[in-house]
Amino acid sequence: MNKINCNVDNCSHNSTGVCYANRIDVGGKGVTDACETCCGSFLDKRQYSTLTNNTNTDGPCDCIVCSAEKCAYNDNKLCTADTIQVNGHDTKIYTETICSTFKVK
Repeated sequence: MNKINCNVDNCSHNSTGVCYANRIDVGGKGVTDACETCCGSFLDKRQYSTLTNNTNTDGPCDCIVCSAEKCAYNDNKLCTADTIQVNGHDTKIYTETICSTFKVK
Protein backbone atom coordinates (compact mmCIF):
# COMPACT_ATOMS: atom_id res chain seq x y z
CA MET A 1 0.00 0.00 0.00
CA ASN A 2 1.27 3.48 -0.84
CA LYS A 3 1.74 5.85 2.09
CA ILE A 4 0.72 8.98 0.16
CA ASN A 5 -1.93 8.89 -2.53
CA CYS A 6 -2.27 12.14 -4.45
CA ASN A 7 -4.76 13.40 -6.99
CA VAL A 8 -2.97 16.73 -7.54
CA ASP A 9 -2.24 15.88 -11.17
CA ASN A 10 0.06 18.82 -11.79
CA CYS A 11 2.38 18.22 -8.83
CA SER A 12 5.95 17.44 -9.89
CA HIS A 13 6.17 14.71 -7.24
CA ASN A 14 3.02 12.90 -8.43
CA SER A 15 3.46 9.81 -10.56
CA THR A 16 0.24 7.97 -11.41
CA GLY A 17 -1.45 9.12 -8.19
CA VAL A 18 1.44 8.28 -5.86
CA CYS A 19 3.79 10.80 -4.21
CA TYR A 20 7.51 10.36 -4.86
CA ALA A 21 8.86 13.33 -2.87
CA ASN A 22 11.63 12.58 -0.37
CA ARG A 23 9.17 13.71 2.32
CA ILE A 24 6.10 15.88 2.48
CA ASP A 25 5.19 18.62 4.89
CA VAL A 26 1.51 18.84 5.78
CA GLY A 27 0.71 22.36 6.92
CA GLY A 28 -2.11 23.36 9.19
CA LYS A 29 -1.02 24.79 12.50
CA GLY A 30 -4.14 25.33 14.62
CA VAL A 31 -6.57 24.01 11.99
CA THR A 32 -9.73 22.08 12.85
CA ASP A 33 -10.85 20.96 9.38
CA ALA A 34 -9.20 19.16 6.45
CA CYS A 35 -9.93 22.05 4.07
CA GLU A 36 -7.58 24.22 6.16
CA THR A 37 -4.61 21.87 5.69
CA CYS A 38 -2.16 21.88 2.77
CA CYS A 39 0.74 19.95 1.28
CA GLY A 40 3.70 22.29 1.65
CA SER A 41 5.75 20.08 -0.67
CA PHE A 42 3.60 20.79 -3.75
CA LEU A 43 5.58 21.93 -6.79
CA ASP A 44 3.73 22.83 -9.99
CA LYS A 45 4.88 20.77 -13.01
CA ARG A 46 4.36 23.81 -15.19
CA GLN A 47 7.20 25.57 -13.36
CA TYR A 48 9.29 22.61 -12.21
CA SER A 49 10.22 19.54 -14.20
CA THR A 50 8.93 16.17 -13.13
CA LEU A 51 10.55 15.34 -9.77
CA THR A 52 9.29 11.83 -9.24
CA ASN A 53 12.70 10.45 -8.29
CA ASN A 54 12.84 9.85 -4.55
CA THR A 55 16.58 9.95 -3.83
CA ASN A 56 16.36 8.36 -0.37
CA THR A 57 14.62 5.13 -1.38
CA ASP A 58 13.64 3.20 -4.47
CA GLY A 59 9.94 3.63 -3.76
CA PRO A 60 7.30 6.23 -3.08
CA CYS A 61 7.40 8.73 -0.23
CA ASP A 62 6.68 7.45 3.27
CA CYS A 63 7.85 10.36 5.44
CA ILE A 64 5.14 12.81 6.45
CA VAL A 65 6.00 15.76 8.66
CA CYS A 66 2.82 17.39 9.98
CA SER A 67 2.20 20.73 11.67
CA ALA A 68 -1.55 20.09 12.12
CA GLU A 69 -1.24 19.47 15.86
CA LYS A 70 -5.01 19.02 16.26
CA CYS A 71 -5.02 16.02 13.91
CA ALA A 72 -5.61 12.63 15.52
CA TYR A 73 -2.78 11.16 13.42
CA ASN A 74 -0.17 13.74 14.50
CA ASP A 75 2.36 12.30 16.94
CA ASN A 76 5.16 14.73 17.74
CA LYS A 77 4.85 16.38 14.28
CA LEU A 78 4.90 13.07 12.39
CA CYS A 79 1.88 11.51 10.71
CA THR A 80 0.93 8.06 12.01
CA ALA A 81 -1.86 7.31 9.51
CA ASP A 82 -1.29 4.13 7.51
CA THR A 83 -1.96 6.07 4.32
CA ILE A 84 -3.04 9.61 3.48
CA GLN A 85 -4.88 11.24 0.59
CA VAL A 86 -3.73 14.62 -0.74
CA ASN A 87 -6.21 16.43 -2.99
CA GLY A 88 -6.32 19.55 -5.11
CA HIS A 89 -7.94 20.65 -8.37
CA ASP A 90 -6.20 22.90 -10.92
CA THR A 91 -3.67 23.70 -8.20
CA LYS A 92 -1.33 26.64 -8.68
CA ILE A 93 0.14 27.00 -5.19
CA TYR A 94 0.54 24.66 -2.20
CA THR A 95 -2.22 26.37 -0.21
CA GLU A 96 -4.73 25.04 -2.76
CA THR A 97 -3.99 21.44 -1.71
CA ILE A 98 -5.51 19.60 1.26
CA CYS A 99 -4.79 16.52 3.35
CA SER A 100 -8.15 14.78 3.18
CA THR A 101 -7.07 12.30 5.87
CA PHE A 102 -7.03 15.02 8.56
CA LYS A 103 -9.22 14.02 11.51
CA VAL A 104 -9.63 16.36 14.47
CA LYS A 105 -8.66 14.91 17.86
